[in-house]
Amino acid sequence: MIRRLISALIAMSIGVLILWIDRKEIFVVTVAVVSVIAVYEILIATKYIRNLPSAIVSLLFVFAVPFVLSYDVGSIPFINARYFSFVFIIILFVIMLFSHKKVKFAEVALVVFVSLCIPFSLSCIVFMFDAFPAHRTFVLVYALTITWISDSGAFFAGTFLGKHKMAPEISPKKTWEGFAGGILTAVLFGFLLGKGYEWVATLLFSEGLTFTVNVWFLAVLAIPCAILGVLGDFSASILKRECAVKDFGSIMPGHGGVLDRFDSVLFVIPFVYLVFMRYFPVIPL
Repeated sequence: MIRRLISALIAMSIGVLILWIDRKEIFVVTVAVVSVIAVYEILIATKYIRNLPSAIVSLLFVFAVPFVLSYDVGSIPFINARYFSFVFIIILFVIMLFSHKKVKFAEVALVVFVSLCIPFSLSCIVFMFDAFPAHRTFVLVYALTITWISDSGAFFAGTFLGKHKMAPEISPKKTWEGFAGGILTAVLFGFLLGKGYEWVATLLFSEGLTFTVNVWFLAVLAIPCAILGVLGDFSASILKRECAVKDFGSIMPGHGGVLDRFDSVLFVIPFVYLVFMRYFPVIPL
C-alpha cells in the first residue's frame, strides 16, 4: 500500500507540473511518450516484440501520431493522419509478406489495433487543450481524474463491502458493490469539482466575468465515464489473462505499468471530449 501511495503521489506531482507549465508542446510529447510505453508493454506481454521490424515501425508510428494530429501538417504529402495511418498499415502487411512464416495475421491485426487505438485516444487530451483554451485545466482534470477517482471509490467499496463478483474469470477482485461505490464516488467528485471550479473561475478571470457551472450535468456525466472506465479495465484484463501476465509492466511500483494506469481512461477521454464539444458546462454570466 505504501509503494502504491508513493507511486501515485509521484505521478500526481508530474501531472500537476505539466498542467502548471501549460505548454502544448509538453502535452504532445507527454502523450507521445505515454502512448509508446503503453504499446511497448503490450508488445512485451504478447511477445510480439520478437518481430523487431513490425515492433519498430509500430512504436515509431505511435510516437508520431500525436504530433501529426496536433499540428497542421496537412500540406506535407502523406503526413495527413488518414494517409499516415494507411501507409503504416501497408508497411506492416509488407513485413508480414516477407516474414509470413514467423508473422501471422493475428499479430499484425493486434499491432495495428493498439497502435491506432492508444495514441488516437490519448491525443484527445491535446484536442481538449486546443478546444477549451480558457478552461482547459478544468476540462483536463475532469477527463483524466473522473475515472481514477471512480477506481479509488470502487477499490475501497469493494474491499469493505464487496461480496458479489462482477466477472470473476476476467477480474476476480471486481465486485458489484465496488462498481456501485465507484459510480457514487465519481458522481460526488463531478459535482464537487464543478462547484469548486465555479468559485475558482470567477476569481481567476480578471475581466470581472462570473461563471456558472452545470454541476448536475457533470455529476450525471460521471456515470457513463465510470462505466466506460470499467469497460476499459476489463478489456485490458482480458488481454492480460490471454498473455498470462499480472501487470503490463512495473514502471509504477504498486500499480504496474503505464497501461495498467491508463487502460481505464482510453474510452473515457474521447467520450468526454466529444460530449464537451457538443455541450460545455461552464457558462459565463
